[in-house]
Amino acid sequence: MTQNPVGRIIHINGWPGTGKLTVGRLLAKRLGARLIDNHTLLNPAEALFSRSDPLHASLRGQIRHAVFDHAARADPAESFVFTDALSDDADDAATFSWYSDLAAARGADLVAILFDCAPEENARRLVAPGRAEALKLTDTATLQRLRANHKLLRGLAERTVEIDTTGFSPEQTTVRILADIGV
Repeated sequence: MTQNPVGRIIHINGWPGTGKLTVGRLLAKRLGARLIDNHTLLNPAEALFSRSDPLHASLRGQIRHAVFDHAARADPAESFVFTDALSDDADDAATFSWYSDLAAARGADLVAILFDCAPEENARRLVAPGRAEALKLTDTATLQRLRANHKLLRGLAERTVEIDTTGFSPEQTTVRILADIGV
């Protein structure tokens, strides 16, 4: 296992079903980092409230605030891998600022990893066993609308690595990320 790189925050962004959590787990293990996937922040609100209920957004915000506050105070040698599905709108850009602010508060390097894959492969992965039980998106029509109406958020970190995961296994994707970030 590789030693924790001091001051590293890795943010993996991509459409649902592109392999963020699977690769995030592998990457965190290889780096000795903490993994905070978007469902860690989302699922408590999903379990209690529908997305249309204002309490859903309120709870998500409170959870995010508590997690990021504590991450900012964690051991400075600790590295973090985050996953998210952020698109090119103002709300998601504001969400990304949480990662930038965390990196600044910790004096950490922020590396943005952007995942995409071919739409057909993305739809195939979206309906994989286990996704529904994890409260993950499984509706291919919703994915198609997201992909048709939005672009993935990019360009907000000083360093961004873009990877098309279509032809890569999670292990191959992890190795590619480690090479791209110099580990």
